[in-house]
Amino acid sequence: MLKGVLNYAHYLLEESIEKGEKVIDATCGNGNDTLFLSNIVGEHGHVYAFDIQEQAIASTRKALISHQRTNVSLIHDSHSQIGDYIKKTEIGGAIFNLGYLPKSDKSIITKAASTVTAIDSILTLLKKGGLVVTVVYYGHKGGKDEKKSLLAYLLQLDQKEYNVLRYGFINQKNDPPFILAIEKKI
Repeated sequence: MLKGVLNYAHYLLEESIEKGEKVIDATCGNGNDTLFLSNIVGEHGHVYAFDIQEQAIASTRKALISHQRTNVSLIHDSHSQIGDYIKKTEIGGAIFNLGYLPKSDKSIITKAASTVTAIDSILTLLKKGGLVVTVVYYGHKGGKDEKKSLLAYLLQLDQKEYNVLRYGFINQKNDPPFILAIEKKI
């Protein structure tokens, strides 16, 4: 049976991240991926969770408290600033949910420039065999521009250094989301 986009994103990360590693949730949103990553890395691992919206940080904090998770650093800043917060630390994996925060101001969206900057920073820290998984929601104003720029950036990655996977359903209406997963080979 084929996995849905979010389930497949989680499956990929679960297969590549090990207990005790450091990982990144580049768009913590309502905290679902942050909790998922927190569980994977366990009490000796650590999650760096970024978001530009205070509402997202507050929602994620609430979810963490309710699940008694303490292995997370919430960072109220753009994911494009990852390099300012994480240096000389090997990262086991990362996830992005592009688009906008569900049930919030739909005019606040992820943008190609900050997303590409963030991915570029993460790739320098990513372990061999590690994955950066982006769930690309593009059915909103500005979404198609981000999708186009992200695909152009990923297409130029050296195939000797990275594998890039695209996964999604092509027969669904209304711009169905898809995954772009980057695996570091060397």
